[in-house]
Amino acid sequence: MRLENLQLREGHWVIADLRGKSGHIRTIPVPEWVKEVLDSWTLGDGIIAGPLLRSINKAVRIWGHGFTPKVIWAMVKVNAKSCGPPTVAPHDLRRTCARLCHQAGGELEQIQFRLG
Repeated sequence: MRLENLQLREGHWVIADLRGKSGHIRTIPVPEWVKEVLDSWTLGDGIIAGPLLRSINKAVRIWGHGFTPKVIWAMVKVNAKSCGPPTVAPHDLRRTCARLCHQAGGELEQIQFRLG
């Protein structure tokens, strides 16, 4: 994901034109509090464009062109193991997101929109 993908559309922040499975293009809503945290982080680090997640070498310098989806997925799998499940798949994450949103009182239409 690039910082340019974060856009204001119809008064709401979204991650726009994100390529998903089978090349599907998705728009993902971003809660206001997430946008505020991202703004604080990017302004503090001087990030104004380009990849949101960046590789940092041992000298604490940015290098490369960001993380590939495979690197991000590997980090998710490693961290998921520390939470309990021995394996995790993308559909597990989608189901968990939907369940947590529903338990928190989220509206069905919003949950469906969030999951694409």
